Amino acid sequence: MASFTRFILLFTAFSLFMPSFSVDVSYDGRSLKIDGKPKIILSGSIHYPRSTPEMWQPLIQKAKEGGIDAIETYVFWNAHEPLRRQYDFSGNVDLVRFIKTIQSEGLYAVLRIGPYTCAEWNYGGLPVWLHNIPGIQLRTANPLYMSEMKTFTTLIVNMMKRENLFASQGGPIILSQIENEYGNIMGPYGEAGKEYVNWCAKLAVSFNIGVPWIMCQQSDAPQPMINTCNGWYCDQFTPNSPNSPKIWTENWTGWYKGWGLKDPHRTAEDLAFSVARFFQYRGTIMNYYMYHGGTNFGRTAGGPYITTSYDYDAPLDEYGNLNQPKWGHLEQLHSILKSMEDVLTQGSVRDINYESLVSATIFSYKGKSSCFFGNAKSEDTTINFQNTMYTIPAWSVTILPDCSTEVYNTARVNTQTSIMVKKDNQADDAEEPFVLKWKWRPEHHFEHIKKKGFVDGSVMTIEQLLDQKTVTNDTSDYLWYYSSFDLKKSNPIWGKETTLQVNTSGHAIHAYVNGKLVGSQYADNGKYDFVFGKKIRLKEGLNHISLCSATVGLANYGANFDMVPVGISSGPVRLIAKERLNDARTFGKKKYILEDISMELDHSKWTYKVGLHGEEELKLQDPYFSQHQKWSQGPLPTNRMFVWYKTTFKAPIGSDPVVVDLMGLGKGHAWVNGHSIGRYWPSYLAGEDGCSSECDYRGSYSDSKCLTNCGKPSQRWYHVPRSFLRDDENTLILFEEAGGYPFDVKFQTVTVGKACANAYEGNTLELSCQGGSAISEIKFASFGLPEGACGSFRTGSCESSNALSIIQKECLGKERCSLDVSEKSLGPTSCKATNRLAVEVIC
Repeated sequence: MASFTRFILLFTAFSLFMPSFSVDVSYDGRSLKIDGKPKIILSGSIHYPRSTPEMWQPLIQKAKEGGIDAIETYVFWNAHEPLRRQYDFSGNVDLVRFIKTIQSEGLYAVLRIGPYTCAEWNYGGLPVWLHNIPGIQLRTANPLYMSEMKTFTTLIVNMMKRENLFASQGGPIILSQIENEYGNIMGPYGEAGKEYVNWCAKLAVSFNIGVPWIMCQQSDAPQPMINTCNGWYCDQFTPNSPNSPKIWTENWTGWYKGWGLKDPHRTAEDLAFSVARFFQYRGTIMNYYMYHGGTNFGRTAGGPYITTSYDYDAPLDEYGNLNQPKWGHLEQLHSILKSMEDVLTQGSVRDINYESLVSATIFSYKGKSSCFFGNAKSEDTTINFQNTMYTIPAWSVTILPDCSTEVYNTARVNTQTSIMVKKDNQADDAEEPFVLKWKWRPEHHFEHIKKKGFVDGSVMTIEQLLDQKTVTNDTSDYLWYYSSFDLKKSNPIWGKETTLQVNTSGHAIHAYVNGKLVGSQYADNGKYDFVFGKKIRLKEGLNHISLCSATVGLANYGANFDMVPVGISSGPVRLIAKERLNDARTFGKKKYILEDISMELDHSKWTYKVGLHGEEELKLQDPYFSQHQKWSQGPLPTNRMFVWYKTTFKAPIGSDPVVVDLMGLGKGHAWVNGHSIGRYWPSYLAGEDGCSSECDYRGSYSDSKCLTNCGKPSQRWYHVPRSFLRDDENTLILFEEAGGYPFDVKFQTVTVGKACANAYEGNTLELSCQGGSAISEIKFASFGLPEGACGSFRTGSCESSNALSIIQKECLGKERCSLDVSEKSLGPTSCKATNRLAVEVIC
């Protein structure tokens, strides 16, 4: 019945967008209405730049199969206008193509124009060139900023209008957003912030797009803006107008990963609990942030220190695989909620509070009633409802579509858990895993320094230390600061032990004196201001100081985040020598004190050069240009800084997603066939403490709960989309900044290795492998009262004697199979409690 209901709903959604006529989108205090019919909207965030166009349709289709009605995306200003008035809407930033792909799958779209996004995206999605407009202040009532924001927002709105993509034109876009999470940080902007919010609202209304506008996390959003909620739980949220529907724009399905941090995990049980609670308390639109997180290709990761992976523990993993059991557990919930749509959106509502944190909610409409039983305590509880006793598991919601029969409980997962594995690359013509053969060349970052300190390709020379954003416009992670000085023997520091000291807000610094590396230092995650100090040796005459400042994503959140300094902007940069002086307090005895002698370089002439020589001038990352450069095939240097590596490989066979294992490398950037697959930093290990092999879904979630991956690289595997690969030879190019060992690098595929489940009687359990693989072994199966967990299941006190043979017959040799979890199908158990089916299969 559930499958049939899903089919009807999906068919209806698909049919809605096939004709080219307008769709009326309106709302009242209870619901959003599509052509006058109140709707429950289940939405999922998929960001178009974090995947490739070839991935969009499969991702959206899987979302649709998971019961999603709408796809929500931000619009990334800096991706579309990286340089002022130079626009890009091609490739994976083809916004129109993405929205049309949503439309072709029969789904709605929610367009969060912003244009500030946050999104753990570099500089919050704002282009850095804004920072360099004299007199500008971002995200406040500043005429310069408002003019630029209006220009870009108008560009996007007009683009959508021109393509007839708003629902009022027959398109899929049913909601649009102006600004983003401004209410969280508007305090420091004072009255100018309030003026800015009102201006944003008036701007939005002026576009006359025919669909509602939303402002998330903006409790004072002016009408007709609909203020919405973001967070782990939004069941207690109330919009600021009785005419506005209750909308949850970001239900965080997990959390993002940071370099040096552990992996966060949000359980399927807790996520489903949050969704059911939201609709129990009159929610109407709920969006998963993220439904597919994807990959921060190129230099798009913000933070600072956000990893290249943006997996987010979403229902669809970074590579587009179903993240089970999360995807399946939510799919079942969506089906049930949609089957109750009329009664939830139009019925009368009555709440019964049994005790603290335990309640029942009854929706009644046209003689039909549907119920939610909620238990927000950490222990099970039993209630008496209409003279029937119901036990509600801890931290769960039970749904009874007819207020009598329990159909779904958020804490009882009846879908498989997929254990994903990495398989080594087997090329078509190789029986053994493909072995990479490397070439290399150094990064000649000093060959452009000429006599008297002149620097080829420099952008400016000025007697001032500048912020890195000011000079690079964020076109590179790297900025070189060059200075020189003439040291005479008469100088007080001559001949003395000298230290180079640099105060920096950069994320890394590499310091050279007279062409030789004197030291490097990286900021700890969260502590980006530090003092670099190394002893150096100076020579008489001209000395050269070369400082390379490197960023790892720019700040993306907070009041005035755009003003956070980056690079060696504040200084000071100084040379400190120790001078031995007589200590007058010794009364003639030969004792001395050491006193610092400081030579300040802040206001020396500093010459600035943006980027790497190999990337900017030689374009080594591009296979076409790199093939015309000389690469050494001699002994491969390892643990060497500032070096380029190059190799070729064959694409892994099959259709499973491809990753490259960069274990052994230090820090740098990787390209496949000229496509950036992002920054890598496998040498940055997560801390040793705070992880647990067990995760209790009960109780409020936070990003510090259920952590894993302690003591291991924050990210080891990097996604290589199939669309980046060729059928013949492929090229991998690495720029290694910190020093590493490339011999361990290998290409692999990601697939389901095994699947486990512990399903309750009365449900249908579907088991499946991936990519055409078949179930090759039933490692464990017991129907009754099995014990243990996936990988350590064991038989309980009672079970059916026929279950294993029945499951073997139904599933062996098949890519997927469906099992009716009942005594009728699996045999009698004689168990006195509710039966469960525990099964573990090998793919």
